[in-house]
Amino acid sequence: MRAVLASKVQRVQKQGCVGVQSYGTHWPCLLPQHGPGKKHQRPIVLADWQRPILERHPGDFLRGLFHSDGCRFANRVTVRGRAYVYPRYMFVNESADIMRLCQWSLDLLGVAWRMNRRNCLSVARRDAVATLDRHVGPKS
Repeated sequence: MRAVLASKVQRVQKQGCVGVQSYGTHWPCLLPQHGPGKKHQRPIVLADWQRPILERHPGDFLRGLFHSDGCRFANRVTVRGRAYVYPRYMFVNESADIMRLCQWSLDLLGVAWRMNRRNCLSVARRDAVATLDRHVGPKS
């Protein structure tokens, strides 16, 4: 963090984890989407210089999205009396802009996805889940 504009970086020991805090006046230059108010009530648009980075590293972007607003779980269904269990990813976000960025990133990786609701995306096909497993991995 210190290498990219932070004036101060510190670690804070917490129960079960270490929190990392950073202070710097130029963080908004690196994170122009940050701003006052709720994310879903303001536009979330990539800056021109961010788009090529996301195009080169969609898996890293998706890791951040799924670790913050998504999950991987065992989906259990019963069809004609027979029980099936398979892994599935879900991503939920109230911001339509963030949802579109998630969809675009999944498309860049060739991951099949479906919208369950206007704010909920599902990845359930075996090959798509395997691709996300390689890029997202478990939450730490």
